[in-house]
Amino acid sequence: MSTPTGTPPGGGLAGELLLAAPLRVEALLISSAARGALVRKTGMGPARARASAGELPGAGGGALLVVGFCGGLDGGSVPGEVIVPEQVYAAGDEGHPEPPARCDLAPQLISHLAGRGLKLRSGPIVCVSRIAVGERRAQLHAGGAIAVDMESVWLAAGAAGRPFGVVRVVLDSPEHELLRPQAALGALRAARALRRVAGALREWTPGALNTPAPED
Repeated sequence: MSTPTGTPPGGGLAGELLLAAPLRVEALLISSAARGALVRKTGMGPARARASAGELPGAGGGALLVVGFCGGLDGGSVPGEVIVPEQVYAAGDEGHPEPPARCDLAPQLISHLAGRGLKLRSGPIVCVSRIAVGERRAQLHAGGAIAVDMESVWLAAGAAGRPFGVVRVVLDSPEHELLRPQAALGALRAARALRRVAGALREWTPGALNTPAPED
């Protein structure tokens, strides 16, 4: 079940964006950097994501944005890298029925986050049922994805016609596995990047929600 991490005041980002954060630590990092934001902790994995997606249409916000950590899939990926996909999809070998979800806010997000000292990249995110490590990362990367998470495609249904987007920060990657000695430093970099992303979102209003200016 999704749970709010704070009660935002009216107006500003709180009235425009609903931020879905799967893990409690993600929700806390986001809320601390984007005070007043409407943040929902949705739970880890496909089952919790599906359940939360059923509640998100009534949770407020004019657009839905999934924000949190992910795993990088290629050798150049490093902790703290920010991934903004144009599409998220379920791994084809796990039997999930959900179709791919288009992230229509991706171009605006990329433009807004650029120039902020973040390593920013766009590419597909594949969604799986279990944490992907080792050879599983290589399999998923061979399918065309650059990052992996366990919730985004299932949370997409919670947009219910609203603009939808995903911003994920790499927590670990093939060259920076969580069980290696340098993992703590990588996790710290990822946490800092997530807070920086959240701070940037605090001052952002998606253009898709604005009334177009009349043509001459």
